[in-house]
Amino acid sequence: MSTKAKAKPKAAKKNHAASSIVWFEIPADSPERAKKFPGMMEYWHIDTGGGDDTPDGGMIARKHPGQPITNYVSVKSVTKSMAKVEKLGGKVCMSKTAVPQMGYFAICQDTENNTFALWEMNAGAK
Repeated sequence: MSTKAKAKPKAAKKNHAASSIVWFEIPADSPERAKKFPGMMEYWHIDTGGGDDTPDGGMIARKHPGQPITNYVSVKSVTKSMAKVEKLGGKVCMSKTAVPQMGYFAICQDTENNTFALWEMNAGAK
């Protein structure tokens, strides 16, 4: 029998809910052609037909060649999340921007040049 004290188990990490994709935007080279497919207008809302827990999205005119689909990830604070992106070596391409009465977003890029957006719900956004 060993007289060595047993190591105490490490405290379990708090179980944080993972961030979810809450919106997406699909760029189109020819919005006139593309809008005939889903039947939309200037900023074309895409209803995926799922419940409230599934993301909808939009279609926009492509702003530059190679513009990717942008997924919007739900965060508690766009400001804090932008700081975390930069701390981890990513960059903020478009700073915190208000969508009045809906929330705030920022466009970011990870270390592999993948673009994504941060989204903070906030009915008081101006």
